[in-house]
Amino acid sequence: MAAVSLSVSTVKPLGDRVFVKVSASEEKTAGGILLPDTAKEKPQVGEVVQVGSGKRNDDGSRQEMEVKIGDKVLYSKYAGTDVKLGGDEYVLLSEKDILAIVS
Repeated sequence: MAAVSLSVSTVKPLGDRVFVKVSASEEKTAGGILLPDTAKEKPQVGEVVQVGSGKRNDDGSRQEMEVKIGDKVLYSKYAGTDVKLGGDEYVLLSEKDILAIVS
């Protein structure tokens, strides 16, 4: 079986899916205590790096995506599929799992 080399530029989400680069999780608490990897919470904020073509409507047309590449978004805690490319973490999720665009 041939090995496939994936990078962010080769991943194109389908339909209403969005490919998000996960922001780094907090290393310390507000009081300055260092957190071990097992105690860190899964981040819910990331930057959109790829978007699909949009959801297909009943009449066959495509609904435009509300997010675009470069948007910083807040998404549901346990939504999507985690993907690791290189040393970076990404999540592939449906547009409906995105809660807000963060400015």
